[in-house]
Order: sequence, then structure tokens, then C-alpha cells
Amino acid sequence: MTKLHNVALIFAGGVGRRMKNGKTPKQFLEISDKPIIIYTLEIFEKNPKIDGIIVSITPGWVSYLKGLTSKFGITKVFKIVEGGKTSQLSQFYALESMRDLVDDKTIILIHDGVRPLIDDIVINNNIDCVLKYGSAITIKKAIETVVTVDGKNQIKEVMDRDLYRMAVAPQSYFYKDIFSNHLKAKQQNRSDFVDSAQLMQFFGRKLFYIEGTTNNIKITTPIDYFIFKGILEAEKVHQIFE
Repeated sequence: MTKLHNVALIFAGGVGRRMKNGKTPKQFLEISDKPIIIYTLEIFEKNPKIDGIIVSITPGWVSYLKGLTSKFGITKVFKIVEGGKTSQLSQFYALESMRDLVDDKTIILIHDGVRPLIDDIVINNNIDCVLKYGSAITIKKAIETVVTVDGKNQIKEVMDRDLYRMAVAPQSYFYKDIFSNHLKAKQQNRSDFVDSAQLMQFFGRKLFYIEGTTNNIKITTPIDYFIFKGILEAEKVHQIFE
């Protein structure tokens, strides 16, 4: 059996409480008759370096997503699994389900289903960074002032934001490294890591980064939704007047 080389692991197990959109998970909200998660999947679908996509989705929505991938011609999705109570567990379930399809050279790009503004440059830089250093954390500059606070409503310190970055996605590793550390977390009954970067660093893995873009937003609130919609509309206008 041919093993997969570069795999996008898209986790979209949230229910979108901050979006206030009723029972529909935020990843299935539509813009121009297309769900947000399809915009995300299309970027990886079209990238020639990605040869497989696995999705960890909100429980109960597997069949629905299968229908969408068929409708929109997403052919690289080889498996859709139900996610867990946390993003860490959602990632683990996906990683565990593909053990027979990978080898020691397989690279996993872990990405949010509701980050639909990823681009080929960031994807390719992630892959190159993993090949060179063993990990790739996509970061972007902090554009607001960063402060530390105490529990008494007081600001303790105003930081130099030029020294700080925000870790976003993708976060990428060799499959063997990320899965082995997920197994360690499971053995220690740890399921509270914020993201894969924190998990990997906790278990002693050195992390390297690539610069992302400021528009690589995560759609979690209504304002994020309208920002994304505005970007899409602006792109259409730009294409018309090119």
C-alpha cells in the first residue's frame, strides 16, 4: 500500500457557541452558498504537495460533511472521523485512525477547519520547515499591545509587542513525532493542551516557526464571519477590475 507523504489534518469539532448561530456548527455556516470548511478544504485540495486530507468533525456530522465533499469536488479527503471534547482529542482520534496509511517520512499539517484564508506559501513553507527542522509552527506578529494581568483587575506589565508572536495554524510535524507525544499525553491522562505546539514542547520537542500572514484569521465570532465575507467580496471586485 502506498503511504501518504504530506497530510492535512483538519480539525473542526467545535459547535460555535460564540458564533450564536443556533444548532449549526460554525464550520458549516455558508458564505456565497459554500460552507466555511469547504473554503478551507479547497486550499489544501488544490495544493500539489498535499496528497491527503483527514478531517476530525463534530460528532453526528460525518455524513453531512461527506455529502459536502462530494458536492464540491473535494477528492483528497480519505477519511472523516468524529472529534472529541477538546481539539487535542479530536487531533488524536484522527491521527490514530490513519496509522496504517503513513510511515516515518509522513508530514502532518494540523489546521483549523475555520481558518479558510490559509495559502500555498504558508503550506509549502510548513512542509519545508518540517523537512529541515522537524517542526513548523505558523506564527504572526502581535498587532495589539500585549500586557500581563493579575487577579485584581490590574495590569502588571506592558510588554514589547515586537518581541511577541501569536501561534496560529498550520502546526506541522512528522507523523511519528506528533502521534508518539499524543500517546504520552493519553498515558498521563492529559487532554488539556491548548494546541499541538504546547503538547510537543511539554514533552521536550524543539519548535521552529515560519511567518504566516495577518489575514489567517480563525472564524469564531460573528465579526470574524463578516470579516471573511468582506475579504471574499473584495477579492471578487479586484478580479473584476484586473
